[in-house]
Amino acid sequence: MGTLARHGRTEAITAAPPEAVWHIITDVTRIGEWSHECRGAHWIGTGQRAAPGVRFRGTNRSGIFVWSRSCMFTTVDPPRSLAWKTVGLWGKVDSTVWRIDLEPNGTGTRIVQTYDVVHVAPGLDRVYRLLVKAHRDRRDALSDDLQRLTRLAEVPRFHQAA
Repeated sequence: MGTLARHGRTEAITAAPPEAVWHIITDVTRIGEWSHECRGAHWIGTGQRAAPGVRFRGTNRSGIFVWSRSCMFTTVDPPRSLAWKTVGLWGKVDSTVWRIDLEPNGTGTRIVQTYDVVHVAPGLDRVYRLLVKAHRDRRDALSDDLQRLTRLAEVPRFHQAA
C-alpha cells in the first residue's frame, strides 16, 4: 500500500489582476465557491480578515467523508502571497501548509498553488490513502479549483470590489 503525496503544485493564468484574485482568496467564507473539497469556512475568534495568526475553520468533503480543519494564516503579503497551516485532529495527527502566490502576468495574473504536508502521524497517510481516494492524486482536482478561481476573479463585479 502506498502513501499520499507530500507535496503538490498547480498553476493557472487569469485575465484578472492580482487584486481581484486576492479579494477572493483572502475571504475564507468564499472558499466553497472555488474549492472542490473545502465546502465552506468561517472565521474563528475576533479576526475577520486575513492576517498572520488569524484563524479559521474549513469544512471538507470527499466522497462520503466529511471533516473539518482548524487553520491559521502564516503569510499574508497583499496581493502577492497567502499561506495557511491546517491542524488536524487534536493538533498532532496531521498538518499541511497551503500557499497561493499571485504573480503579475501582463494585464493578468499567474496563480500558483502549492501544498506541503508537514506532519502526518506514522502510518496515518496510508489510512488516508485507503479511505480518501481523491487524495491519491490531487493534481486534476487542484487544477480544476484554480480554473474555478480564475473564472470568479474575471467577473467584473469583483474587480470593482477589490
